[in-house]
Amino acid sequence: MNALQTAETMLDASCCLPSEQPGISLEDAQQRALVFKALADPNRLRLLSIVKAGESGEACVCDLTEPLDLGQPTVSHHLKILVEAGLLNREKRGTWAYYSLVPGALDRVTGLLASL
Repeated sequence: MNALQTAETMLDASCCLPSEQPGISLEDAQQRALVFKALADPNRLRLLSIVKAGESGEACVCDLTEPLDLGQPTVSHHLKILVEAGLLNREKRGTWAYYSLVPGALDRVTGLLASL
């Protein structure tokens, strides 16, 4: 075996060593994927932006259909996904639902990316 082959063998052996850092658990990966999937839709990103920009820090579902040019059932579906992902709170007031950002939710998303 010549020097080049010896060096290649050493490189091949070192690239196959297991990481000293354990990967994230299946449960943790599933939860993170739920958040990332919720954020992967342009309409959901727009909804988050509109809710965040609201003067009172919240928005009624009735005010979210026109800016997105979507029907109320579609907007409600997107909002449900954002609530399930832990990004928005939902509060029912009479016949209307009001949505607000979960405190620290966007910071947690940043942390999810940083911790990978």
